Amino acid sequence: MGWYRELKETFEVYKERDPAIRTYWDVLLYPCYRAMRTYRKAHRLWESGHTFWARWLSQQAARKTGIEIHPGARIGKGFFIDHGTGVVIGETCEIGDNVTLYQGVTLGGTGKEQGKRHPTLEDGVMVSAGAKVLGSITVGKNSKIGAGAVVIKPVPPNCTVVGVPGRIVRMKNQVVPRDSIDQTNLPDPILQDMKVLQRANNELINRVLTLENEMRKLKKGKNEPEEAGGAGNEKMDLSAGEAVIKPDERDYDEVGACMFADHI
Repeated sequence: MGWYRELKETFEVYKERDPAIRTYWDVLLYPCYRAMRTYRKAHRLWESGHTFWARWLSQQAARKTGIEIHPGARIGKGFFIDHGTGVVIGETCEIGDNVTLYQGVTLGGTGKEQGKRHPTLEDGVMVSAGAKVLGSITVGKNSKIGAGAVVIKPVPPNCTVVGVPGRIVRMKNQVVPRDSIDQTNLPDPILQDMKVLQRANNELINRVLTLENEMRKLKKGKNEPEEAGGAGNEKMDLSAGEAVIKPDERDYDEVGACMFADHI
């Protein structure tokens, strides 16, 4: 009955993070379930000093499931790998509770370091498809790594990281990735930078046009209104519509919250 109880508990974990699962028995079809059962056995062998047989078991599971978990890694409760093909977890990795990985994720090293050379993922972390977390770094609780990101420096808790190299683009303590799994609707830091620069450029052009208009009035020596549609009232249209951002209308609130930290 212990095995069946474990099956039910695993089903609840998988159901929380994968809407495709329907019955307890579906759990048996998940590569993650098969890989983790083998990992638990291999890890016990590794801890007891039988390293060869531990590696032998882990390599058997890697060939069958496409998920390579080194028996020396430490993995907590509620761990879930969706699909799983191409996932690699290194020897000195430490993974907390309720962590979610997607296919193609690598938790690896950066070279020939000794000792702790693989990342630590704290509780509630989600790593999206194809992301690489490299080196002896820590990804803080409830953080989310975007698809295809390459993370080589530590990530604080409750952050969202995207890009190559990874950048922090969101930091909100109330976000809990495993309750709102979304690999696609992540901020685009390059697009947001372009928006900031475009707004600033529009503002500068408007100021230059205003100064040119004032200079013309000074040269004429009078303050008579210029003809409608004249050169003094020209505005450059740098947006899709007719509207131009005027200096007294500038508002950076829309993109201000998306300014991100240095490379991480």
